[in-house]
Amino acid sequence: MIWKFIGVGVYLAVLLAIGWAASRRMKGLDDYYAGGKQLGFWAVAFSARATGESAWLLLGLTGMGAALGVRAFWVVLGEVLGVVGAWLFMAKRFKRLTDRYDSLTVPDYLESRFADEGSKRLRLVAASTLVIFVTIYVSAQIDATGTAFETFLGVDYFLGALVGFAVVMAYSISGGFLAVVWSDVFQGTLMFLGLVALPAVAWASLDGSLIDRLTAIDPSLLSAAGPDGWTATAMAGTVGLALIGLGFLGSPQIFVRFLALKNTAEIPKGTGVAFVWTVLADGGAVLVGMLGRAILHQPGADMVGKEGVLGNGGQNVLPLLVEHTFPAVIIGLYIAIVLSAIMSTVDSLLVVASSAAVRDGYQKVFRPDLGDEELMSMGRKATLGLALVALAVSMTVAVVSETRTVFWFVIFGWSGIAATFCPTIILSLFWRGMTARGAIAAMVTGFACVPLFKFGATKLGGVGPVFEALGELPPAFLLSGLVGVMVSLGDPKGRARLTDVDDALDEAAG
Repeated sequence: MIWKFIGVGVYLAVLLAIGWAASRRMKGLDDYYAGGKQLGFWAVAFSARATGESAWLLLGLTGMGAALGVRAFWVVLGEVLGVVGAWLFMAKRFKRLTDRYDSLTVPDYLESRFADEGSKRLRLVAASTLVIFVTIYVSAQIDATGTAFETFLGVDYFLGALVGFAVVMAYSISGGFLAVVWSDVFQGTLMFLGLVALPAVAWASLDGSLIDRLTAIDPSLLSAAGPDGWTATAMAGTVGLALIGLGFLGSPQIFVRFLALKNTAEIPKGTGVAFVWTVLADGGAVLVGMLGRAILHQPGADMVGKEGVLGNGGQNVLPLLVEHTFPAVIIGLYIAIVLSAIMSTVDSLLVVASSAAVRDGYQKVFRPDLGDEELMSMGRKATLGLALVALAVSMTVAVVSETRTVFWFVIFGWSGIAATFCPTIILSLFWRGMTARGAIAAMVTGFACVPLFKFGATKLGGVGPVFEALGELPPAFLLSGLVGVMVSLGDPKGRARLTDVDDALDEAAG
């Protein structure tokens, strides 16, 4: 057990050291919120991947591999398409436009792109929705931190959550965006190596064929469609799994990293790094689940149910497979890897939400006279305040819901951010006719449709199971984009205000 604690202790110490080093490099507001716009492709690619995955990758996707088998590779396909699509088709345009408008945040960019500096409505909508869904998303990651400490170390759930929370607060508040990116590179490297090594070692130690073992347990684990074949519900579920990658096409916590690149020449190299990372790490996560199901199988036992050996949804498969495969000293490293997936997302989201609340909400709308030093001080306080709210939400859910999974509200928070921002970002980069009124309508629609499809459409007679299998993101994303287009088409005055949009988009595409 001592090796486990040593591994976690070293990992947490490295993070604190990164925060201290980054704090000494900060010279102004652009450093605190955008790393001075001087980051290279390696840092941005690893930071974007570590931020985009969260505890979902280490516990959620491995659990899906255990529960669904081959079908979980649809998620891998969707994530590869989303990640590569963002890098190939959107990153360069976004970087050029944010440089043209001298933007430090995504709401900055949206206000300038749609010429809405006067009303500030677009900035306020963007900032407020971002704060709400980020708080939900962060609360899920705090929950996952407590679960990781409890599962791996036997530490009380609440104590583990508080320890992880305290460390993230220390380096995020002190070092800002730069500390977040540097820590993401460190954590993203750990995640990548861990998800490549574990399935390789476990497969080498497997007695017999993986296919034969899974066939004996449940033949549907080797079916791309699932146990019932290609029914309407199965097809909707497959589409939902494959479209998880939609969230990479404009979510602020991802795109702020493109904004922070030092130039567009870094993008082709970053695309290659992001592609390799996603294929090997996500594919490795699914294989971890499948190998864990095969190796840890107990005849006659329900492996993935609420009381099963692999936990609700199979989410305990990674820690159990690590304990089965490696000595104690390596187990300590894997605890750090799981915490890396969690903390790399928490820190990024908190800095983005802090910038939205303080710079995009308070300063730009109410106190334009605030200087950089005052703003950074308020930003640190806002980061702590938002994190405390997320901590309270997480602790409340843990107390009132004994049957929670780690991830149902991860996907809810991810979907909320994606449906609110991604359609608007896509349209802003490719369509000259998008207006500020259309952008506001699209964002409000995406924001409202996520809970509608999560809690309402699933209860409808007949089609409810289809919506439940599809998930809330695809329909909310689609409706957000459609509303944005329709409202913009009916807004000639808004289009007339976009005096430089033709030149800006031509330059971005050039």
